[in-house]
Amino acid sequence: MTNPANNATPLRVLCIHGYRQNGEIFRQKTGSLRKLLKLHVDFVYVTAPNEISSDDEACEPKEAGEQGSFGQRGWWFTNENNTFESKKLTDMCVGLEKSVAVIDTAFKEQGPFDGILGFSQGASFVSLLCGMYKKEIFQHKIKFAIMIAGFKSRCSLHDMYYDSIINIPTLHIFGETDQVIPQEMSQDLLQYFEDPVTITHPGGHYVPATKSQKQSFLDFINSVRS
Repeated sequence: MTNPANNATPLRVLCIHGYRQNGEIFRQKTGSLRKLLKLHVDFVYVTAPNEISSDDEACEPKEAGEQGSFGQRGWWFTNENNTFESKKLTDMCVGLEKSVAVIDTAFKEQGPFDGILGFSQGASFVSLLCGMYKKEIFQHKIKFAIMIAGFKSRCSLHDMYYDSIINIPTLHIFGETDQVIPQEMSQDLLQYFEDPVTITHPGGHYVPATKSQKQSFLDFINSVRS
């Protein structure tokens, strides 16, 4: 049976990296995913505006393969010293407005995009952008969103973006043994979206892209095309 996605124009997806990464690092880390979906998705990468301080080394666990702080960025910080903790309940948020401006510029200058994809803090940022879009704060159309190792922001200033169900089609991917963002945090995020689709894998904190998962990705892609 012919897959309808095989003959369709690739979807354009804006990719939002994780904490301590940047657009190029994330592009490298998603090489297997790009190869897996090369006929179906055109991935475009963007870099956060907030530079990571060396003071952040003790706050958030390093992701596999990350060394030092050179060239590493974040979408927002949760502490006065410009560091970030994903599990910390806080009333502080530094740098998010600049990050939203970066995404706005990407849509204007590199768009249009069909959807957005985020990893870890980037996935949490994607959830905020979806909430902003629902409230017409973010003006660019988001047809769908993919969140890998995502979580609800613990910042109280962001609660307004989760106060009603978001009806954007979403795919949520998380690892059963993730030690950076435990799967319970990713599962908790599901309740804020209407009919979320999930893919789980037995691994940890990374972007999965195996042949066995390809059909699940394609099923979601086909569903958002229709």
